[in-house]
Amino acid sequence: MTQDGKTTHFGYQTVAEDQKSSLVQGVFTRVASRYDVMNDLMSLGIHRLWKDAMMDWLAPRPGQRLLDVAGGTGDIAFRFLKRAGAGAHATVLDLTEPMLTEGQARAEAENLAQALDWVVGDAMALPFADASFDVYTISFGIRNVTRIEDALSEAFRVLRPGGRLMVLEFSQLPNDGLQRLYDLYSFNVIPAMGEVVARDRDSYQYLVESIRRFPDQESFAGMIRAAGFEQVKFRNLSLGIAALHSGWKL
Repeated sequence: MTQDGKTTHFGYQTVAEDQKSSLVQGVFTRVASRYDVMNDLMSLGIHRLWKDAMMDWLAPRPGQRLLDVAGGTGDIAFRFLKRAGAGAHATVLDLTEPMLTEGQARAEAENLAQALDWVVGDAMALPFADASFDVYTISFGIRNVTRIEDALSEAFRVLRPGGRLMVLEFSQLPNDGLQRLYDLYSFNVIPAMGEVVARDRDSYQYLVESIRRFPDQESFAGMIRAAGFEQVKFRNLSLGIAALHSGWKL
């Protein structure tokens, strides 16, 4: 417990608020080298289609500046730069330096390094000036933040007027039967897969549990509105296994 007694969840565990960031950092430090491989295996490659759908809705434009939070190995930033074209720039921020190191190696391989910055930082206290970016994205990362409201407030602060927030995150299926089937797969297959491929069952057990603790689509949309964003909308992907949320700073 912290001195003020505030707690939060880490998967299904209850932990002191000031412990969660280091616990999450530990998870992603351990899985960094196998993160992209595991994403492909866990989703059967469908995460790539979800990220492409994110770019389709975002419609990047030349000259835009992107901040990709919890950007890890750079998947979203790379897609953004390739779609946006001339003059676009992306800053990838992540709490875990080994994830960024993996991303930097990929950027060199894809000849995108000149248009990218890599920053170790916290979504709840971004090291950027007000109104610095045209677009803020966070993909499969906001559920790991200790105080989601603080992260959304920071997103609003660093976006320019007219800027756009887009969040891709695992969500809830609207059909109880399908949700039960998905839970059976998630809790029985994914941790076992993590043990075999990444040699880390516990980290993938946490990742599955963290999905279940994340708010449903309507509740999360309400949190985005409460942070000041307007024209907030969401789209379900794969029946609601994941969802895209969009909002504007107007």
